[in-house]
Amino acid sequence: MFHALATSTRRDILRRTIEREQSVSTLASEYEMSFAAVQKHVAVLEAANLIVKRAEGRERLVRANPEMIARARALLARYEELWRSRIARLDDLLAEPAPTQNESKEED
Repeated sequence: MFHALATSTRRDILRRTIEREQSVSTLASEYEMSFAAVQKHVAVLEAANLIVKRAEGRERLVRANPEMIARARALLARYEELWRSRIARLDDLLAEPAPTQNESKEED
């Protein structure tokens, strides 16, 4: 999932398909790259289940998968909570007064 979100083009495709379902050709028209390159980006997002692609006649329509996006958001929230907790513990350790020279010698 995070590999799929690693490039700005894929993040932009996801953003655009959250707003509304779009054809791959409509998506491709917004980028300065080949249609085939955009298709590859779409395929990576589809493999990560971040988007759903369906055929309608000759067009391939793409829309975001809100369930997978919610799962990604929840996972990121858990990571954020974990790191905030670690940073808070580090802040607490750094806020403790350093032992004085006399206290250090007494412990030896």
